[in-house]
Amino acid sequence: MLTFEQKLAILDSFPELTRNDVSLGRVNYHFEGSAHEKKTVGYRFHPNGNGYVFAGLVGDYDTDDKGFVNVRDYTEAQLREIVDASIRSLAPAEGASAPKRGSADSAQSPGDEIWTDEEGQELILKFEDETFFVYSGFSLEMAFETREEAEEYLAEEGFSFNRK
Repeated sequence: MLTFEQKLAILDSFPELTRNDVSLGRVNYHFEGSAHEKKTVGYRFHPNGNGYVFAGLVGDYDTDDKGFVNVRDYTEAQLREIVDASIRSLAPAEGASAPKRGSADSAQSPGDEIWTDEEGQELILKFEDETFFVYSGFSLEMAFETREEAEEYLAEEGFSFNRK
């Protein structure tokens, strides 16, 4: 089994991915150029060895109900292969443009919260299936188990709750 540091080094080697340190020593990796709602490629990589890669659009992988594969026991070659496949599955088709961060527009539902930064960009905080999701428009930015984690992330990113 690869160590936590080895797994992070592999994911760090993909220039398309952005590293996001989250709570409890966990690390997520996002593909900002995603043409899909999903942006998270690497999810909850933890010093205990666990880590997940999104393969919901790849096929040929046994995924959980959210499209993730546990890569705890993957070799370097296997991890590189699934991360590359994940990125390719999320990439825009040739000639298409990637969604832009900024507007919460039609992704909002009743009960969702709009969080705004100093530049006027908006993120939506949603609670679904016992998970707190942060969206930029239709694109998933992050997912958290607790509201506190979600609020901490939003505050660290410079967003505040827009109380209308």
